[in-house]
Amino acid sequence: MRIAFYAPLKSPNHPVASGDRQMARMLVKALEHGRHSVELASELRFYLREPDSKSFDALKIEAREEAARLARLWDRDGKPDLWFTYHPYYKAPDLIGPELALAFGVPYVTAEASYSRRRNTGLWADTQALVARAVEQAALNICFTQRDRQGLADAVPDAAFGMLSPFIDTSLFRETPARGCPSRLVTVAMMRPGDKVESYGMLAQALGSIGHLPWTMSVVGDGPAREEIKAQFAGLPADRIKWLGAIEPAAVPDVLYSGGIYVWPGFGEAYGVAYLEAQAAGLPVVAQDIAGVPEVVRAGFLTPPGDVAAFASAIERLLARNDERSIMAAEARRFILEERSIGAAAARLAELLAKIPVS
Repeated sequence: MRIAFYAPLKSPNHPVASGDRQMARMLVKALEHGRHSVELASELRFYLREPDSKSFDALKIEAREEAARLARLWDRDGKPDLWFTYHPYYKAPDLIGPELALAFGVPYVTAEASYSRRRNTGLWADTQALVARAVEQAALNICFTQRDRQGLADAVPDAAFGMLSPFIDTSLFRETPARGCPSRLVTVAMMRPGDKVESYGMLAQALGSIGHLPWTMSVVGDGPAREEIKAQFAGLPADRIKWLGAIEPAAVPDVLYSGGIYVWPGFGEAYGVAYLEAQAAGLPVVAQDIAGVPEVVRAGFLTPPGDVAAFASAIERLLARNDERSIMAAEARRFILEERSIGAAAARLAELLAKIPVS
């Protein structure tokens, strides 16, 4: 099929790395792996950082102009077989695809759409209504987690749903990884206010309680909350923590290979691509049993949300039991390479899209 792909929150070509950009790129690769022709329909970023009506109105005008541009293009060159929107949610609804799809009789599909009733206040109620209408119109809404599916089903019970497990490009990970240092902890996360700061804070507390063990840690990430986050770790020995800052995505596997355990609490994670990458590198994971994290962590420990002592105890156990850690490392690799690869995702997407009638 000829597929028009759109990611209102962040284009696959956006210059700033993030989990959203990475998954958008992976979806394009998976669709192309299935021999579909994928074209980036638009790079218009429809993102509202705050519920500001003036910004919303300005973005709506841009969206109308972009829809008109695409309509002229389709009239000239022909319409696509399918429109595919990645990650529409209350801060980044799709104001281009639904209108065009209806006008041209093109099936409309979403992936990782989300809806949360607690956001239904003020302007966010209006933007969520746009998401709900798009979900209702869609021939298929592809959900990555049961949590997202339930949220959408509660809001739009008659919508069409299908499940696709989060996945990564496993070609970035060597066939046989070099043996890393079992006592080196690794985390990869952006440094921004909110959930990220909360996760870093919990991690710092947990490490402070196991200072008697010979761990070291590599931290990949940067952002506006960098100094606040570093201050959270000020009570720990500085020589134990290596702050690597932001690095190119292609360099992340080598950092993961150097370690033995991946540690990240995961407050607010939709699921967490970094957990998948860590397991692909053979690192068992210590995270919280929270949000969408359980749907991507197969090898390691998931601890009760907010329980710092339990989180620290899980890290301590893996540091103390290298045989158990090694068994989990092998299972982590198997899980990702066999079940969460682009090939596996392409096969699942083929099953899902084959059910959509295309004119």
